[in-house]
Amino acid sequence: MPETETIRYTADVVAVTSDGRVLLIERRWDPFEGRWALPGGHVDAGETSRAAAARELAEETGVHVDPVDLRQLGTFDRPDRDPRGRYVTVAYLARVPADTPILAGDDARTAHWWPLTGLPGLAFDHVDIILHAVAAHLR
Repeated sequence: MPETETIRYTADVVAVTSDGRVLLIERRWDPFEGRWALPGGHVDAGETSRAAAARELAEETGVHVDPVDLRQLGTFDRPDRDPRGRYVTVAYLARVPADTPILAGDDARTAHWWPLTGLPGLAFDHVDIILHAVAAHLR
């Protein structure tokens, strides 16, 4: 019989502006402490991934979006995407005005708008998620 593994459920947000910037947070904790990542985190009990994505975006960056305005990008479940174990994330796209203010909070040391053409090294598989968003939804 195959071994059963524990799977953790998360949601991430690719928040982009019309002038070609994406919102990233600098992680406050391990894994990848000090590295840049998409805003996101665990889906709470009784919560949808869409609601979790909107909540995590607000908690980590101060950017508030209505969950119904989030566009699902896909599910990312590569077994080695997180060094803590098996994490499956549903990623969402949020389009926000270019002058949207940000305020880092919760798990974020800081938050910053980065040009899509000049991203720093990213944690987890977040570069893959951003590339997927660009290829499929931001042309």
